[in-house]
Amino acid sequence: MEPVIVSSATGKRASRSSTISSSDMDVPKLDVNSESQGRSNPSFNHEENNDIPENQTYYADELISVPDLEKSSFSFRTLWAFTGPGFLMSIAYLDPGNIESDLQSGVVAGYKLLWVLMSATIMGLLVQRLAIRLGMVTGLHLAEMCYKQYPRTPRLILWIMAEIAIIGSDIQEVIGTSLAIYILSDQAIPIWGGVLITVFDTFTFLLLDKYGLRKLELFFGFLITVMAITFGYEYVHDPPPQIEVIKGLFIPGCAGCGPEGVLRAVGIVGAVIMPHNLFLHSALVKSRKVDRKDKHSVQQANMYFFVESCIALLISFVINIFVVCVFAYGLFGQTNQDVQDLCENSTSSSSAEEIEEFFPSNNYTVDADIYRAGLFLGCKYGDAARYIWAVGILAAGQSSTMTGTYSGQFVMEGFLNLHWARWKRVLLTRTIAIAPTLFLAIFADIQQLTGLNDYLNAVMSLQLPFALIPTLTFTSSPKIMGDFVNGIFNKILLLILAVVIVSINLFFVVVTINETLPPHWAIYTAFGIAGALYMTLVGYLCLHLIEAFGGRCCARLPVISGLIDPNQYHLSKNEITESSSSLATIHTEDMMKHNQQSDIFDVSYSDNGSHRGSLQGSLQGSRRGKF
Repeated sequence: MEPVIVSSATGKRASRSSTISSSDMDVPKLDVNSESQGRSNPSFNHEENNDIPENQTYYADELISVPDLEKSSFSFRTLWAFTGPGFLMSIAYLDPGNIESDLQSGVVAGYKLLWVLMSATIMGLLVQRLAIRLGMVTGLHLAEMCYKQYPRTPRLILWIMAEIAIIGSDIQEVIGTSLAIYILSDQAIPIWGGVLITVFDTFTFLLLDKYGLRKLELFFGFLITVMAITFGYEYVHDPPPQIEVIKGLFIPGCAGCGPEGVLRAVGIVGAVIMPHNLFLHSALVKSRKVDRKDKHSVQQANMYFFVESCIALLISFVINIFVVCVFAYGLFGQTNQDVQDLCENSTSSSSAEEIEEFFPSNNYTVDADIYRAGLFLGCKYGDAARYIWAVGILAAGQSSTMTGTYSGQFVMEGFLNLHWARWKRVLLTRTIAIAPTLFLAIFADIQQLTGLNDYLNAVMSLQLPFALIPTLTFTSSPKIMGDFVNGIFNKILLLILAVVIVSINLFFVVVTINETLPPHWAIYTAFGIAGALYMTLVGYLCLHLIEAFGGRCCARLPVISGLIDPNQYHLSKNEITESSSSLATIHTEDMMKHNQQSDIFDVSYSDNGSHRGSLQGSLQGSRRGKF
C-alpha cells in the first residue's frame, strides 16, 4: 500500500517523514480543509515541487462563508453570498477593447451584428462554466493545474503566452483609461500622464481587499453600475429604433456588410472571449468557503456560481448593446464630411483643428474609435454627452485594469509556483504589463494608440488556445474531476465550440496580418516559422486533450508515448478497484470510531465530488509524462 499523506487539523501538509499507511491508522478523518483550498491535494502531486503558494491573491485574508448550502432548494441569500466572482469576470467583457469593438461594429454594420455579440456572450458563458467547475471541484485554478499536469518546458511556454495575452489586454485597458482622463481633463493631462495615474490608482484600489473581500467586490459592482448608467444614458437620450435592435439580435446574417463587416463580426468574438479570463475566473471561485468533501455542496456551489455568471454576463451584454446601438444609430453610413458638418453646427467645445484632424474633409466612411466616438457625441448631443462617455470609459478601463492585475498575479503564482510577498508580485506583474504601454504612450500619438485595438485583439486571439484547450482537457479528465467530469454531450459540444472559437480567432489574425503587413518574403518566412512553432504547441496540447477524452491510442504511438502518461487523466482498473475498496474500508472505520480520534489526523485529499478519483490520488499519487 502506498503511503497516505496526512495533514494536521490546521490544513498544513505534513512532512515526508510524517506519512503513514492507511492500514496503520485506526481512525482517519476524511476531510478537505476548505481553508487550504486544495493546496494539500495529493491527487496532484508533482515530482518537482508539491507546494502551492500559501499567500494567494484576492482571497488571502478571508474566505466568504456561504449559508444554507446544504439545502436543495434555491436561496437568494445563498446566491448573494456567491455573488462577486462572476461580476469580476464579466468586467473583461466590458473593457475598452470590447467597447471599441462594439462601436466599430455599429459603425460598419449597424444593428446587423448584434446576434454575433449575443452568440459570443453565450459561448463565453459556456467556457466560463468550465473555469468555475475546475476551480470549485479541484481547489486549484487553471494556472496551478497547468503547473501540476504539464512538464516544465510546455508549462513555461504556456506561462509566456498567458503573460502576452495579459499584456495585450492591459495595453487596451490602460490606453482606454488614459484617453478618458485626457477627455475629462480637457487635454490638460497627456496620455502618458494618464498611464502613470492609472498605475498608481490601481495600486490604491487594490488595497481595498485589505478592508474585506466583499468591499472590494462591492467596488467592482459600483464601477459596473457606472458603466450601465453612463452608456445607458447615451442609449436612452436619443433611443434607436427598437424594431431594428430586435431584428439585429434574432435574425442572423449581415446582408450588404462586405468584407469589413465579416472582419468586425470576427473581431467581436475575439474581443469577448479572452484567454486570461479563464485563469481569473477559476481562481476567483476559490474565495468561497465550500466543504469540498461534500458532493452536494460542490454541486450547489457550481450551480450558484453559474447562475451568478449568467446574471453578470447578461448585464454586460446589455451594456454592450447600448454601445453598439448608439453608434449604429448615429454613425452607420456616415462619412467624415457628415460628422465635420455636424460639428460645425454644434455647441461642442472641440476645436475646428481637432475635428479636422480626426474627421478630415472627405467622403470616406467614418473610422471610429474611442476618442472619435467621444468627439462625435460631443458634436451631436453637447459636451455633457462627451464627458459622460469618458466617465463610462474610465470605469471600464479602471475596473478591467484591476482584474487584469489579479489575472497576472494568478498566472505568475500558478505557473511559476512563486512564494513572494504580495507587494513584490503586484509590482512585478504591473511592471511587465505597464512598461510597453508607457513606451507607446510617450512615442505614439492618439490616432496611433487608438488604432492598436485590432492588433491587440489579434495578439490575444492567438493566445486563446493556450487557455481554452487546457481548460477543456482538465475538465474532461475523470482522474481530475471525478463525478464532475464533462459528459459525452458536453465534451462534443464544447469541443465543437472550441474549434469554432479558435478557427474564428485564427482567421481574424490572418486577415489582420494580410491587411497591415507588406508582402515580403522575409515577413512570410518569419511568420511561417512562428506559425510552425505555434501549431506544434497547439498540437501538443491537443494530444493531452485527446487523452483526456479517452483516446488512449495517442499514448501508444512510438514518439508520442514519451510525451503523455497514459494514466495521467484516467484511472487504471487496478486503481479503480483499490480506490473503491479502500474508500469503503475507511468509511466504515470512520463511522465506528469518528468520535474517538477524528481530531488526531486529517487524510488530505481533494474530494472533488468523486471519491474514486480523489482517493486514488492519495493512495497512488500522480505519474507525470516527460517532455
